[in-house]
Amino acid sequence: MMPRKIRLSTNVDAAPGRSPRQAIPFLLPALIVLAALVLYPLVFSLIRSFFDASGDEFVGLRNYVDTFTDPRTLIAFRNNVIWVVVAPAAVTGIGLVLAVLTERIRWATAFRLVLFMPMAISLFASGIIFRLVYEEAPNQGVVNAVLVGVHDVFSPSSQFPGARPRTGYTATDAGFAGTAPVQAGDTVMVPLIGFNPQQVPAQALPASAPTAGAGELRGVVWLDVSVNGNSGKIDPIERGLPGVAVEAVRDGQVVARTTTGDDGRFTFPDLARGEVVVRLPSSNFSLPFRGLTWLGSSLITPVIISSWIWIMTGFAITFIAAGLSAIPRDALEAARVDGATEWQVFRRVTIPLLSPVLLVVFVTLVINVLKIFELVFVIAPGSVQEQANVLALQMWQVSFGAGGDQGAGSALAVILFVLVAPAMLFNIRRFRRERS
Repeated sequence: MMPRKIRLSTNVDAAPGRSPRQAIPFLLPALIVLAALVLYPLVFSLIRSFFDASGDEFVGLRNYVDTFTDPRTLIAFRNNVIWVVVAPAAVTGIGLVLAVLTERIRWATAFRLVLFMPMAISLFASGIIFRLVYEEAPNQGVVNAVLVGVHDVFSPSSQFPGARPRTGYTATDAGFAGTAPVQAGDTVMVPLIGFNPQQVPAQALPASAPTAGAGELRGVVWLDVSVNGNSGKIDPIERGLPGVAVEAVRDGQVVARTTTGDDGRFTFPDLARGEVVVRLPSSNFSLPFRGLTWLGSSLITPVIISSWIWIMTGFAITFIAAGLSAIPRDALEAARVDGATEWQVFRRVTIPLLSPVLLVVFVTLVINVLKIFELVFVIAPGSVQEQANVLALQMWQVSFGAGGDQGAGSALAVILFVLVAPAMLFNIRRFRRERS
């Protein structure tokens, strides 16, 4: 008995699911949503950008002309250029280095997970966190708290910040200098004000006026709280200020230095004949270091960029690590066998093989940067928001803020779309090329 021959059909069109007509019902809901949420707003914004604020009068290209002549918009353009030049390159570079360094360690996955965690929360919430991190007050801002702690280790703050003599002294760059010259045998009374009595050191003793000594210049420095209007005189409850540096100055030169004791008294025992001026150096009263004004006009843009870099580094590490896992290990091992150092392997083998991934990551970050809004809106205080302005924030302020001009806002939206579109098309073309 001869076996039956089975003929296989080679008609591709007969395969189920290949007809475009069959795909239309499945694609139609997605196409409707896409048209309603993307295509319609895009076309409407383009048309609206040629009308005035009320939307009734056609103004042609006036909104676009005003956009490129408005100082706030020009600042936004400048800041967007800074963002595009600095932020994507920094995130891509940091992500590449961290992905390569953590490739061979056991806890690489946990490390990458921790760095990816900021991506799990919204940029609005991240902005609130970084707004607190960069607060100027050291008791609130983490960055300034660290800076103040490190600064005080190497340069301790003064004991009596903000204090000053009540009368008889003139403020100079070097400190407070007495207006009347003195000499050996005199007594000097230095009442200080402007300091909280509760912050006087615990070892401070009650102040008392010193007696004149032959050949010695004596004095006392105390906190004058002026009880019962008895200002400039020592009251029984007033205490001397210990550790205050005192200088004797003659002809602009310091001829003697000393420090007050626990009762606030000081003595210049070997003062040569002639008149001198008593001076309290400014180091006694300098205000403590309070950190930097991170949220000020000069640092606000770098601060926001650093926050964005922290948030997006996990994104870059994840994609680059996936690209690293796809690199042929034979190429790396061959380079090492040929005597290449790790730096040479990284620079001449790893980076060229990763260049397609790095380019996709970089372009994706550029798109993200051009649309940045939440971080700038939340982190920048209102007083410096103009200096930190970007196009997306300017579009929102013009359309829905104090401006209320949706014609100009639509023009900004169209400009922003024109800037983002080339990067999006570049990514799409690369994806299609890789698939083919």
